[in-house]
Amino acid sequence: MEEIIRFYEHQVAHHTAVRDRLRQQIHRFGTLRLLLFASAVAAIWLFRENGWAVLTATATVFAVPFAILMVRHTQLFVRKTYAEAMIRLNLSERQGIDYDFSAFDGAPEKADTHHPFSLDLDLFGDRSLFQSINRTVTETGKSLLADWFMQPLTDRFAILRRRQAIRELASKTHFRQHFHVTGSAAKGDRDDMRLLAALAGRSTRFTAGPVWRVLTYSVPVIWLFLLAGNVWWGIPPAAAGWMLAASFLIANLPGKRIHRLHQSVEKMERVLRTYSQLMEQVENEPFRSDELASVQQLLVTREGKASLAVKRLSRIVGALDQRFSMAGLLLNLFYLRDMRQAMALEQWLKTHAQHFGAWFEALAATDALCSLGGFAFNHPDYAYPDFADGSFRMEGKALGHPLIHRDKCVRNDVCIPACPYFLVITGANMAGKSTYLRTVGVNFLLACTGLPAYAESLTVYPASLMTSLRTADSLTANESYFFAELKRLKTVIDRLHAGEELFIILDEVLKGTNSKDKQKGSLALMRQLIAQKTCGLIATHDLLLGTLEDEFPGEVGNCCFEADISGDDLLFTYRLRKGVAHNMNACFLMKKMGITL
Repeated sequence: MEEIIRFYEHQVAHHTAVRDRLRQQIHRFGTLRLLLFASAVAAIWLFRENGWAVLTATATVFAVPFAILMVRHTQLFVRKTYAEAMIRLNLSERQGIDYDFSAFDGAPEKADTHHPFSLDLDLFGDRSLFQSINRTVTETGKSLLADWFMQPLTDRFAILRRRQAIRELASKTHFRQHFHVTGSAAKGDRDDMRLLAALAGRSTRFTAGPVWRVLTYSVPVIWLFLLAGNVWWGIPPAAAGWMLAASFLIANLPGKRIHRLHQSVEKMERVLRTYSQLMEQVENEPFRSDELASVQQLLVTREGKASLAVKRLSRIVGALDQRFSMAGLLLNLFYLRDMRQAMALEQWLKTHAQHFGAWFEALAATDALCSLGGFAFNHPDYAYPDFADGSFRMEGKALGHPLIHRDKCVRNDVCIPACPYFLVITGANMAGKSTYLRTVGVNFLLACTGLPAYAESLTVYPASLMTSLRTADSLTANESYFFAELKRLKTVIDRLHAGEELFIILDEVLKGTNSKDKQKGSLALMRQLIAQKTCGLIATHDLLLGTLEDEFPGEVGNCCFEADISGDDLLFTYRLRKGVAHNMNACFLMKKMGITL
């Protein structure tokens, strides 16, 4: 980790130096522009008696270098903005190494109490697994990344294919950071794709009609004829007045239709330009992995590169955005500019609308994969899992939870050697049972997403994950806690009956009923799960479940987290041990809290 920390600190120092140098250059260029302007004013005042020719020449002498300085100033400002974004990114990544992920989006809107495991494993929200990984800069990329975690892969070859791409991107730090900073410059909206898809489905109104094509050429030709005729042939100025009225009528006749067309893409120029830049980066990057190469191929069609096409669309949208400016209004009168841009937009759609979906799918996939590659880069001490063949198996050494600080995280092994097999985990309150269940679940999820796991070594069999750790009651649905938990368990049984291969993680099932029913129901549930030939873990305070190991030898194993009581002290090691727990601490804790027993 020291090497990763040094990398981010070096990046911050490097881009800070670049930013400071650019600030100095911008200041110097600003000073030069001010001096040029003052000199131009003085020169024009000095030569004010020498006629318009001399004044025009004088203004031109100063205007040309002033314009050059303006262009240079804009270039320097763009570079400074880029350097500042790089500083923010690397500072945020450095904070992330210390488990502060507040700079990144945890997608709390994705949290779903009905999802098979996302709520139980703290997948979304503040200080969530997703927040620690997510570096996406497009809405489609964030949604795709969230889908990858909510629907992890169960095909070993698909996981290995994605892993190949993740490992490649982990080594392409410059590409990932450049992609992130470029995308952050003008983030899109979640409605962008919906608007563009609706736009792609529009019927053509202007390019289909020959009348408008004729008018776009004839109107500017007539204006040129009138101008030349007024200079050389004595055509009266009144003719220009009649033509102005006709041009106004022609230009505004399709105004409502052009306005509706413009509304579909209004104010999207910067976003589309950003998409174009991101696509260009993907097109030009040499990729070796199959996943990234196939993504890259989606951006190249017979009509050319996606980046060039989207840049062209950005320019058309930008021109439409300027239609109510003074220049836009004048050009519309003399050149029918609005009509030309509407026709250009429709022609663009006829040529490229069919590729929309593939282009933005490629962009979203690259965005999501960059996040996964960044996570792999940030955790060089994590291990890429091996995958078991045939039937379920999960064996790992020194598993830790990726959201618990590495200096405080107590790491434990896991062993589910065959199928069916259930690991029954008993132990005292606060001894570490629930944290262990989440640790196993999160590392299983990382493995099935293609990422390295927080373990020295791990072997898993990819299956569908199902958990029941923190079921909640629902006032709006008029459901008690117990009924909500039963519904969750019924979902597990139904999926098993449907033939799904599940990896099941349960924490203290049937908490919402009396101890006798709870004990009887828990034993019955475990027997049914074992009969269904499935695998998983269950944490419980009920020591009677420890007897299942005798009833199902080789299919049930007992482990425990003990609380060691020494005098008035309660000690937790958070170490997983073999066997059934002996020490329970509820009475001890109640006494410590002053509750008389």
